[in-house]
Amino acid sequence: MVFSSCLRVENVFSHAISKFKHSNNGNGNGSVLSPPISSFSLLSSSPLVFPKFSLLKTSLTHSLSVKVSSSSSSTAIAEPEGIKINSVPTKPIEGQKTGTSGLRKKVKVFMQENYLANWIQALFNSLPSEDYKNGLLVLGGDGRYFNKEASQIIIKIAAGNGVGKILVGKEGVMSTPAVSAVIRKRKANGGFIMSASHNPGGPEYDWGIKFNYNSGQPAPESITDKIYGNTLSISKIKIADIPDVDLSHPGFTKYGNFIVEVVDPVSDYLELVEHVFDFELIRSLLSRPDFRFIFDAMHAVTGAYAKPIFVDKLGASPDSISNGVPLEDFGHGHPDPNLTYAKDLVKIMYSENGPDFGAASDGDGDRNMILGRGFFVTPSDSVAIIAANSQGAIPYFKSGAKGLARSMPTSGALDRVAEKLNLPFFEVPTGWKFFGNLMDDGKLSICGEESFGTGSDHIREKDGIWAVLAWLSIIAYRNKDKKPGEKLVSVADVVKEHWATFGRNFFSRYDYEECESEGANKMMEYLRDLVSKSKPGDKYGSYALQYADDFKYTDPVDGSVVTKQGVRFVFTDGSRIIFRLSGTGSAGATVRMYIEQFEPVASKHEMDAQTALKPLIDLALSLSKLKDFTGREKPTVIT
Repeated sequence: MVFSSCLRVENVFSHAISKFKHSNNGNGNGSVLSPPISSFSLLSSSPLVFPKFSLLKTSLTHSLSVKVSSSSSSTAIAEPEGIKINSVPTKPIEGQKTGTSGLRKKVKVFMQENYLANWIQALFNSLPSEDYKNGLLVLGGDGRYFNKEASQIIIKIAAGNGVGKILVGKEGVMSTPAVSAVIRKRKANGGFIMSASHNPGGPEYDWGIKFNYNSGQPAPESITDKIYGNTLSISKIKIADIPDVDLSHPGFTKYGNFIVEVVDPVSDYLELVEHVFDFELIRSLLSRPDFRFIFDAMHAVTGAYAKPIFVDKLGASPDSISNGVPLEDFGHGHPDPNLTYAKDLVKIMYSENGPDFGAASDGDGDRNMILGRGFFVTPSDSVAIIAANSQGAIPYFKSGAKGLARSMPTSGALDRVAEKLNLPFFEVPTGWKFFGNLMDDGKLSICGEESFGTGSDHIREKDGIWAVLAWLSIIAYRNKDKKPGEKLVSVADVVKEHWATFGRNFFSRYDYEECESEGANKMMEYLRDLVSKSKPGDKYGSYALQYADDFKYTDPVDGSVVTKQGVRFVFTDGSRIIFRLSGTGSAGATVRMYIEQFEPVASKHEMDAQTALKPLIDLALSLSKLKDFTGREKPTVIT
């Protein structure tokens, strides 16, 4: 950790001396159990000791911003088993309230003095001591820029607060689903996830942090509210005076009673999904000469998982993995698997002789996009189709699902599956933490969000690779008796058969990214005022209002209540218009407008969604006065 330019030099020498002691008699402050770590490798690779040139090019002051205040004002508060713990004075920093899934800001914000450290310490201040003292925590991330520096900050503050052991993915890398899986398998007290998910990465872009609890689920609002409250009153940071830890090799490093274990980020997750799915069934599909598969990792974290799972275990061709090397800036791309940002994959899948099956995942591996040849599967349809086919195609669900759930803005396609299968059904606010309570209570098996998130109770996060494996299982199951040369059941066939059985919910989402917050908030207040004055039967063009509200959710497990989760206009024919502000951006406000219309007539199912929904889209834009409030002529992304 960099405290000051003077201490930086002091730490280099004390670190080297400490490592010399370890290598000779093991009597220093820390001991390396396996494998040995050379002082040279630590000193030469540590970005906290020697910041990257790109951080130095503006000024020396800027290069020193990744630090935890000044050592001259810190005091030693304990020396448990040879570890010196410093109490570093700090002050509250504005704007540290978590959104839908953690705290997300620009990298430069997190690099400000004490910014990340304050939030991490506020987290420990918010947890009961039994949730971390001498306990086990997990640390992983999507490999984006600043993760390596942040890993060292988190490790040292964890040690300073009495954590017994922290388990870290090699190079600080571990997908969000894998962190949840590891927490559950290792019975950890919780874990940190360093990611801004689908947001772009690099020095000029985004970074994020969130905490998952002991069942692997994102921390509930009761905890995140406490964290925010503590960021407003924080006065000191507890940080262990230990060297940076080499995260490049699996093994153990011990400092007193504190242990850092570096692990392969794939192995525990792979073991889990092998239990969930029939890998031999999927292998039989991927090895067929008449079936072609492509997976676009978008230079994000699933690049670390794609080869071990799809190639090594399931027999896919190595060239079926596209953009499979994780990069700190995601190859200058936007790692959001949708029709706009995964355009290279879309182009391949819509080519004349495109592959039979295509998929992509996002920055931290929890989102997915599914494509057939010339065919896009909406996330709302995807979760419904997985649920409808799960019992036969996926061994994990051989006894049937416990229940189904979707986020409120997601289309009603899943509702119809739940009704036909006579399964409990839940509609929750956006945010995976709301599914977690239902899963822990045994009420829910399969769930999804229209924002390209799909998953089940095998973990407590949405899971991009899980969704891809689920779809491959369905296609493999439908084609298991097909002989070479026979026409295969395609992705499009599966979707169209589903529509014929359940009807089609035409659905689209318009995203207006990085709007001015003031205008976006005024638009939402205007809509809430309309809702307060509305009554059933009100006419909106050719549509009659059934009801309008600002979605409120009472958790059936713990009774907690959340409000203002999205303004809804629901019409008598089942059509819906929904508006909400996203909590996953790092700057400004993202306005999301959702449009849905149910169509039971099979002859109309082939219509283009934008054509079918145009009257509702025009009504939504007029009703909200979106252009007047935000100044936006067009959405950033349409899905």
